[in-house]
Amino acid sequence: MTASARAARPAETGTAYADDFYAWTQEQGARLRAGDLTGLDRENLAEEIESLGRSQFSSLVGAWRIVLLHMLKWDHQPSRRTRSWVISIATHRVAAADELADSPGLKSRRVEAMERAYRRARLEAADETGLPLKTFPETCPYTHDEMLTRPFAIDPDDTTA
Repeated sequence: MTASARAARPAETGTAYADDFYAWTQEQGARLRAGDLTGLDRENLAEEIESLGRSQFSSLVGAWRIVLLHMLKWDHQPSRRTRSWVISIATHRVAAADELADSPGLKSRRVEAMERAYRRARLEAADETGLPLKTFPETCPYTHDEMLTRPFAIDPDDTTA
């Protein structure tokens, strides 16, 4: 059976995945809780579960992208440094730490996440600063530890942030 035919058919007398996603999720959840494994739409359930994992990975990459973007801007435009960049770095460090705490399995993909985050951050830094792309190294100039712990003072008299 083709993927489109499978998505269009109702899951054992229930709502079809493609017709009403919300209703489908509620029905599938109820069937799981009731132990009705024969009525499950296994293919679409598996895809949705895998999609949730990809979403968490993307969230980690996104948080680190913002951290790296503002670190690049901080280092390459010292005359334009702002408190908002520092707060953004701190905020997104916390978001990434929360994502890793909620999903420890992501730790095995930290290197990949940082590489993906940097590729995007580099392009965005060139765009936002107006500096040539070659200004920013092709590979991330920061270690994982620097990205997570390099201090940036949020307030002028605070050197611990």
